[in-house]
Amino acid sequence: MATKNQHSKASANKKAKSKQAAKSAAVRKSGVVPSRGVLHNMSEIRSYLRTNETPIFFVGPTAFNLLGMDRWVRNFSMISYYDSWDGYHPRVFVPEEIEHPLFESGEDINNYLLTHPAVIAHINKRVSRTGKQAKISMVFFDEETERICQEAGWELIHPTFELRNYLDSKIVTTRLGDEAGAPSVPNILTVVDGWDDLLKQAEDNGLGTDWVLQTAYGDSGKTTYFVDDQDGWNKVAADVVGEQVKVMKRINNRAIAVEGVNTRHGTIVGPFMRDLTGYEELTPYRGGWCGNDVYPEALTNEQRAVAIQHVRNLGDRLRKEGYNGFFEIDILLDIDSGEVYLGELNPRVSGASSMTNVTVGAYADIPLFLFHLLEYLDVDYEIDADEINQRWEELASVDHWSQLILKTGDERIRMITEAPKTGIYHINKDGTLEYQRNTLDWHYLATKDEAFFLRIGGEGSYLYKGADLGILVTKSRMQTDDNELTERCRHFITGLHDLYAANEIEAGPKPVEQPFFALLK
Repeated sequence: MATKNQHSKASANKKAKSKQAAKSAAVRKSGVVPSRGVLHNMSEIRSYLRTNETPIFFVGPTAFNLLGMDRWVRNFSMISYYDSWDGYHPRVFVPEEIEHPLFESGEDINNYLLTHPAVIAHINKRVSRTGKQAKISMVFFDEETERICQEAGWELIHPTFELRNYLDSKIVTTRLGDEAGAPSVPNILTVVDGWDDLLKQAEDNGLGTDWVLQTAYGDSGKTTYFVDDQDGWNKVAADVVGEQVKVMKRINNRAIAVEGVNTRHGTIVGPFMRDLTGYEELTPYRGGWCGNDVYPEALTNEQRAVAIQHVRNLGDRLRKEGYNGFFEIDILLDIDSGEVYLGELNPRVSGASSMTNVTVGAYADIPLFLFHLLEYLDVDYEIDADEINQRWEELASVDHWSQLILKTGDERIRMITEAPKTGIYHINKDGTLEYQRNTLDWHYLATKDEAFFLRIGGEGSYLYKGADLGILVTKSRMQTDDNELTERCRHFITGLHDLYAANEIEAGPKPVEQPFFALLK
């Protein structure tokens, strides 16, 4: 039976909601959302973003991660190193290349762009026109990036590099997840000094004789090692002896990616998508991430509910560390037991963001990244995180999207002489690929036989082991339940490779490996 105090509290809540509804109605009737007022619902949030006056720039090697955000946010545009559209995209600015040191990371590219005279002029022109401070978003940055933005008077709208770097550790993620009630696959966090030591520690902790070893930092399978005998250990020992490592019991798993945003109102969880990893047609790296499938059966309803709770639990724990904004989590599903485990954390916008931001949940409310953006705009807003998460969970039975990250596995050093255009392609009945038309992004895809290709490596670019060719986005699954690429997927891959032509380079310095999209996950 409800107490008098509970009745009183319920009555007060009802009056507060009534007052809130009246206030919201008045704002809607006026048709104007105050620039510094409180946004009370999704309609007002969408209206605010569509009339945004603050210049916002996404900076990166390509515009891939947040492509299409300009559909939702006025004054949102992208600054890119690669001209994937050959000047066609009105919201992508690509400066003429000037002399620079060899790039060895995504951070190097971003810092080059932010100090490029043409980019500085481009940003400051928008600042002068709007009278607003520029806001800068990117996937990877470092302390040099922070210094550049601070000296230029631009705001880097992400948690600090120091915090991100700390949380990027697989060791830290495991510890924080355990504290938050988001458990990892059975593991130990330890230092191993040899084969006999590994055997003993694994036996003492019930981890069996087949393991996955991970060092604290690394990307897309390049620092993940599979060991089940001494020969396997000998191959990786030099990389792990004396290092703090995570030794996991190897399970028959399915990797599931999901993104979330820590907001002042709680953690919003995006759609779950199945990873594509290690396919030699797509990546030369064993265990390397090379795409995603979004489809309803990626998880059962029960597994999805557990996974959402894991993400929210970890998100709540991250807020205690001071982390606010966008992050990506890899969930591991034990196929044999059905258990759902925390995999690893990527404290940033990720390679999966392109899928997250076009799902049905995004169109029901707003794309997930825009909850991140609201945390950095000069506005107060109100949302019900529980309600949004429930609605997005219910909408998970609708979406079908896939993306492929195409790399070369060829050891030869070559220079591209012909490359396919960015745009929409169609698979003919005989399996051949046909270019249909140029377009800005993948939002116009309509059938499963169409795909949007975003070109990275163009004419004059180098090809080498691990070089990025581009990203393909479709509205159909690219991977079967048995972990095989679909026939349609193979047609797309073969067709795109056939559209490239390159000449082998017999002399000269070897290009520095720049696996930018291996770094995105």
